[in-house]
Amino acid sequence: AQLARVLQRAGYEIVQVASGEEALEAVLQTNPSIVLLEIPLGGLSGYEVCRALREEIRDIPVVFVSAARTESYDRVAGLLVGADDYIVKPFSPDELLTRVRHLVRRSQPPMPSIAAKLTKREREVLQLLVDGLRQDDIAKRLFISRKTVGTHVANIMRKLGVRTQAQAVAAAYRDELTDVAP
Repeated sequence: AQLARVLQRAGYEIVQVASGEEALEAVLQTNPSIVLLEIPLGGLSGYEVCRALREEIRDIPVVFVSAARTESYDRVAGLLVGADDYIVKPFSPDELLTRVRHLVRRSQPPMPSIAAKLTKREREVLQLLVDGLRQDDIAKRLFISRKTVGTHVANIMRKLGVRTQAQAVAAAYRDELTDVAP
């Protein structure tokens, strides 16, 4: 009950079940971002549910949260059957939320990198900006018009979410979009 309240207050949608069989069914029907399990459940144990989830759905984060099984060997067993984490009750709500957020974020497909959003030509223009060239020099180097360079620079700044060329260069260093180390 406390666990559900903590997660709901943090904005998570909760599905609670009473047995291991219901847990498996709920996971397969709702495709949750994370599964939190107690070890003793009605029917299948939390260990059995975790093992079944690992066979069916490998990439879903599973966390054991237990007041009954708190010894080191319990935690080791939970991790060995495939859990991503094991939290012993009583727990700190902040610690629980931090661990849950980390596992959910880690399990989500990665966002396309900024470099993937830039075209090959935009990456070339950005690299030349990083090298210190002005737009006129970039146009000569790439055999394109200054206006075309300006269009590329505007697209780069929009895609990087910056307002100036200096910010674009800083973002290129920060996000390792260049061939030159700072």
